[in-house]
Amino acid sequence: MRKPDPMAQPEPGSFSRRDLLAGSAALALLPGAAAAQAPSKAAPPEPKALRAAPAKLRLKPEPAPETEVWRLGEDAAPVLRIKLGEPLRLRVENGTDRPLSLHWHGVRNRNAMDGVGGVTQEPIKPGDSFIYEFTPPDAGTFLIRPLVVGGSSEPSGRGIAGMLIVEEPFPPAVEQDLALLLQDWRLDEAGALQPFGQVAFAAAAGRLGSVVTLNGRPIPLNLEARPGSRLRLRLANACNARSLRIRFDGLKAYVAAVDGQPTDTFEPLKATLPLAPGTRYDLLLDLPAQAGSAGAITALIGQGLPLATLTTSGEPMAQAGRAAIGSIPENKRLPSEIRLQSALRRDLVLTGGVRPDKTKPGAETPYSGDPAKVWQVNGASGAAGAPPLFSVKRGGVVVLAIRNDTGFIQSLHLHGHVFRLLHQLDDGWEPYWLDTVQIPEGRSAQIAFVADNPGRWLLGATVLERFDTGLWTSFEVS
Repeated sequence: MRKPDPMAQPEPGSFSRRDLLAGSAALALLPGAAAAQAPSKAAPPEPKALRAAPAKLRLKPEPAPETEVWRLGEDAAPVLRIKLGEPLRLRVENGTDRPLSLHWHGVRNRNAMDGVGGVTQEPIKPGDSFIYEFTPPDAGTFLIRPLVVGGSSEPSGRGIAGMLIVEEPFPPAVEQDLALLLQDWRLDEAGALQPFGQVAFAAAAGRLGSVVTLNGRPIPLNLEARPGSRLRLRLANACNARSLRIRFDGLKAYVAAVDGQPTDTFEPLKATLPLAPGTRYDLLLDLPAQAGSAGAITALIGQGLPLATLTTSGEPMAQAGRAAIGSIPENKRLPSEIRLQSALRRDLVLTGGVRPDKTKPGAETPYSGDPAKVWQVNGASGAAGAPPLFSVKRGGVVVLAIRNDTGFIQSLHLHGHVFRLLHQLDDGWEPYWLDTVQIPEGRSAQIAFVADNPGRWLLGATVLERFDTGLWTSFEVS
């Protein structure tokens, strides 16, 4: 049976396997409240400290020097793990020389904790700190990305990134649960980071790096496990701009969650998945019972770029009595239904940037407009003081029809909510929740969500140079 390809544009008139059960007017899911987060009456725990500061990282082999980077805490790719229902209380200290705020990408957060500097909070000034305090309503795999209006690309390009993992009460039984954070770095010949702020990058494909890392380490990253092990791989793209496809070579991987939200497990079509900035996948796979090379995860760049290899060694795992790979339980606080017939509908048109010269691949087209307003949504560049594009009462259903009139694929992230990707004629939807969607140039997409989280929320580009130069808008839930 052909399985869905997350983030792919559905064909008009196509149906997912849940459509025939749910119908076209309403999507019924597990019962339960939406993402409201009532304040806890218990005394809050002391916040843990996480410092953003300069560091050094080996990105090129010797004799090249180590690269001057920034990072959160002691690790190049920190992973914060909490259990569902556990509060996160974190004092972020800004030891860099730029304003900073951290966005918890994919968390249906309290608005004040969403981490958009200039909109939901004042950016953390150099030398200052800010306490993030919230209880995620959903289990899942989430990204930590710097997000400051007009100033996100540099802290991300210097290395500020991480992952937040909210563990299920009853997670699937695996031998290893591994987080894999993809980043790229734009280096000069000497191994130093190239300058930031080039308008040419912002107006085109974004700041594409020349060196790729997983968990802050040069690729391919070697992963080892006992023969017969079952693994859970949490793969997240924290690159500034690099969107790619990944392929599983010699591995039978099953997708168990997309953008942190569980889905019916499926094998990726042709063993490949699209991985745009901001996208996450939870993968379950069983390794062979024999010792030796098991397989690889490859980025489909050029002739293929190995990201990670999997090798089995040691005593084989006992296989007797092990159940087949199954689905992760859905989050019970997801919106209970989406009634499309009562939806507030808005059309969004993405414009701006340059047009690639298809006769000269790789050639840079000059940009001559306002460097702070390279991109627009409905004719306006995102600005901290701009009014929201629309307002909706809490609990209302919203359908956004988004047309990409730019010369590049656009990846957009919805803050504070999750959505369903609709088919073009409202006659079906994809069978998984998303918070990030890719829209090819010249194409459109429709998304539907329940606006159940009060506050001013963004819909913005996950390519951070585009976000910094206007490719975002906002809406208000009252």
